[in-house]
Amino acid sequence: MNVNDRKFIFHDLQKIEGYIDPPDALVFTSLLHAQQKKAFEGGVAEIGVFYGRSYFLMRKAVGNDGRVLAVDMFDLDDSDGVCRQYERFLDNGIRLNLAVDESLVIKGDSTKLDSKDVLEKIGKVRFFSIDGGHMLHHVMSDSKLAMDVLADHGVIAFDDTFNPQWPEVTVGVADFLREKGDSFSAFCMTKYKTYVCRREYHDFYERVVLQSPELLAFDHVETEFLGSKVTRLHNPMGRRMIYELMLRSGLTNFSERIYR
Repeated sequence: MNVNDRKFIFHDLQKIEGYIDPPDALVFTSLLHAQQKKAFEGGVAEIGVFYGRSYFLMRKAVGNDGRVLAVDMFDLDDSDGVCRQYERFLDNGIRLNLAVDESLVIKGDSTKLDSKDVLEKIGKVRFFSIDGGHMLHHVMSDSKLAMDVLADHGVIAFDDTFNPQWPEVTVGVADFLREKGDSFSAFCMTKYKTYVCRREYHDFYERVVLQSPELLAFDHVETEFLGSKVTRLHNPMGRRMIYELMLRSGLTNFSERIYR
């Protein structure tokens, strides 16, 4: 990852309202770049775009030729009661010089989608971010969709796993891995996300996480989750507090040094 990529994550991307924080932004980028180095083909998809922070992170990582599918209801109202979510999403792309390909946007309920709706737009998927509805039926439906369109070498990133505010996400991800444990396994966890791949690619992605220079700033803690060895990336509270303080002080240009 070069200096411009880090500037994008720690400075430019922070202008976009959203929730993906530096550890996961660095994991996303490390995995996507590792796939590209191995010439792993496929599109990229996200359920639950909000205003595009993680979407534009992926757009930046895959380059201009990459196919990135965005799925969202786009029905969030502003404080005045007017729904401008989609317009704000498009505007954010213009601000970042990463224009949205509107032919690769699906406005609607992800639980109503069929695998062909995804495959017709971007083909098999090599990275699928799930951050949509947080009830059990949402997670069950979205995980099945992701599984049905995933390339053999693909990764699924589940958001808000183990977040006590959304306990059914934890249940949904655990149920998915227990039901599909002969085929899928987790290989990485952060404070907010769980990363899953097919079992035959577990060791490859585990090595990516262990060896990526961008992830060396984190404590790598080995744990086990439903029969799979998982690397948990620990981001100490002190570092998170200093980072947030720098953001609130307008020191985004220097905040990335905390994660070296």
